[in-house]
Amino acid sequence: MNSNWRQRSSERLDTLRTALAATRADGSLAVLGLIAGLLAGLLIVAFRFAVTAVQQMYMPGLPGEAFEWLDPWERFLVPTAGGVVLGLIVGTLPRAVRTVGIVHVLERLHYHQGYMPWRNMLWQFFGGALALASGQSVGREAPSVHLGAAAASLMGRWLALPNNCIRTLIACGAAAAIAASFNTPLAGVVFAMEVVMVEYTIAGFVPVILAAVAATAITRTVFGDDTAFLVPLLGLASLTELVYITVMGALIGVGAALFTRAIRLLGRLTGSVPEGLRLSLAGALVGAIAVFFPAVLGLGYDSVNVALAGQLGVGAMAALFVAKFCASAISVAARIPGGVIGPSVVLGSLAGGGFGVAAAALVPDSSAALYVMLGMAAMMGAVLQAPLAALLALLEMTGNALVIMPAMLAVVSASLTARIVFAHESVFTTMLRDAGLDYRHDPVTQGLSRLGVAAVMTKSFEQCPRQLTMEAAAEILQRGPRWLIVDADTPEPLLMRAADLARYCEATGLETAETGERIDLLAIPAERFELRPVHREATLFEAREAMRVEGVEALYVRRQQAPMTFKTFGIVHREDLESGYEFRA
Repeated sequence: MNSNWRQRSSERLDTLRTALAATRADGSLAVLGLIAGLLAGLLIVAFRFAVTAVQQMYMPGLPGEAFEWLDPWERFLVPTAGGVVLGLIVGTLPRAVRTVGIVHVLERLHYHQGYMPWRNMLWQFFGGALALASGQSVGREAPSVHLGAAAASLMGRWLALPNNCIRTLIACGAAAAIAASFNTPLAGVVFAMEVVMVEYTIAGFVPVILAAVAATAITRTVFGDDTAFLVPLLGLASLTELVYITVMGALIGVGAALFTRAIRLLGRLTGSVPEGLRLSLAGALVGAIAVFFPAVLGLGYDSVNVALAGQLGVGAMAALFVAKFCASAISVAARIPGGVIGPSVVLGSLAGGGFGVAAAALVPDSSAALYVMLGMAAMMGAVLQAPLAALLALLEMTGNALVIMPAMLAVVSASLTARIVFAHESVFTTMLRDAGLDYRHDPVTQGLSRLGVAAVMTKSFEQCPRQLTMEAAAEILQRGPRWLIVDADTPEPLLMRAADLARYCEATGLETAETGERIDLLAIPAERFELRPVHREATLFEAREAMRVEGVEALYVRRQQAPMTFKTFGIVHREDLESGYEFRA
C-alpha cells in the first residue's frame, strides 16, 4: 500500500513537472510562487532581527542606525572591527562560497540554471547582517534579494522542478525580498522583471505578484506598514520646474556613471589584494570617514529624512555627498556583503536636495523636498538602468502620487545621460562583465529559457540492441515509435527513425524472417544521429547549448533514478527544439 502511494505520488509529480516545463501549470506555478514569497518573507524578517540583535550588543537601548550618537573613536572602531571580522571569516571560506549579492543571483541564473548553493546563502545571511550592523556603507537590498532567491531556488531543487520553473521562482524570491525589505510590493515585482529576469511575461507576473504580496504581508505584520520616508504631498509649483528637473536628472546621470566607474576602478586596483585584507581595509577606511561624517555609516536613510525636512544646507549636503560617495564605492568595490541600491538612494537624495535649494531661489513656492525625492529615483534608475523600478520604488517609499510625473522626467533624463554619454550599463551587468561573464538577455536566449525540454521532447521511442530478428523488429514497429535508440553493443547511443527500419523490413519481405537472419541496425540504409544526454530539468537554451558544444543533432532526456541508474523519458531533436521555441515561447 505504501509503495503504491509513493508510486502514484511520483507519477503525479512527474506530470506536474512536465506541465511546468511547458508553463501550462499556471495554477501550480502560482501556488509555488506564493510559497516562495512566504519563505522569503520569513527569511527577511529573521535577517532584519539578526542585524538588530548585533547592533544591540554595542548600542544597547539605542534605535537602529543611531551611529551619530557614538563617540568619534567608536565610529572608527565599529566599522573597522566589522571589516576585520568579515575578513577573518571570509579567509576560512572556499573561494566559490564567497560570492554573494545580486550579481551572484544573476550569475547563477544565467550560468547555473538558477541552482543557488546553500553555503553562499548562509554566508550572505551572517556576513550581510554583520556588515549592516557594523555600519558598512552598503544597502540592505542585495542580501535580501540573495536570501529570497536562494530560498526559492532551494525549494525548486528539492522538488526537482524543471529549470525554467526555477527561473520564475528566483524572480518570485527576488520580488518578495525587495517587497519585504522596503515595504514596496509593486516595486519588488518590477525589479524582479526589469533587473533580474530582464523580461516581462504574462505567465511570470502572477506567481511573482503573489510572492511579493505574501512577503509584504509577513513584514507588515511584524514591522508595521509605514512608508520608508514620511513626506507631505508635494507637487510641482510651476511647469517651469520641468526644465530644472531635466537638468538635475542629467547631472545626476553623470554622478551615477561616475559612481559605477569609481566602483570598477577601486575593484581593479584592489583585485590582487587578499579578500580578507581587502575587507579589513575597507572597514577601516569607512571608519576613518565616519569620524568626520557619521552619516555615511549604515543605510543612511536618516540622512534622507533630514534632507526631506530641509535641515541640511547646500554645503552640508555637498560634503556628505562626497563622503558617502567615497565610503560606498570603497565598500562595494571591496565586496562587503551588502548592496549598492541603498547608497544610490542616499546619494540621489543629497544631490537632488542641493539642486532643489538652487531651484527654490529661482521658482517661487518651489520645495527642495520635492527635488530630494526626485533625486532618489533619478540616481537609482540611472545606476540600475531600471527606470520603472525606480519610479515605483519612489511612489511606494514616499506614498506621494503627485511626484510621479516630474519623477518620470528626472529618471529618464538621468538614465539617458548615463547610457548615451558614458555608455553606462546597469551596475550589475557591468560587474558581471568585469568578472569575465557574458551576460546575455537577447530575445532568443530568453525565449528558449522559458521552456523546459520536457515540454517538447518526443516520448514515442523504443530502446533496442544493434542486432534484431525480423520478429523483434515487427513487434517494435507494431508499437508505432517515431525514434529508435540503439544503445546496446554500441560505443555511444545512436538515434534513427523507425520509418527507416519499416522501409527496410518492407523491402526485405517475409522470406528473410524464415531464414532466421538478423537485422544490423547500423548497416541498413538509414539516417543516424549521435546522441548525448540532457537532464530532464534542462531548458531549451541548455539543450541548444549542449547540441552546439557536443556537435550533435539530438539529445535523449534522462534523470537519475538511483546510483548509476538512469531513466530515459524522451528524445529532443533539433527540429523539436526549433518548433518548440517558434510555437510555444
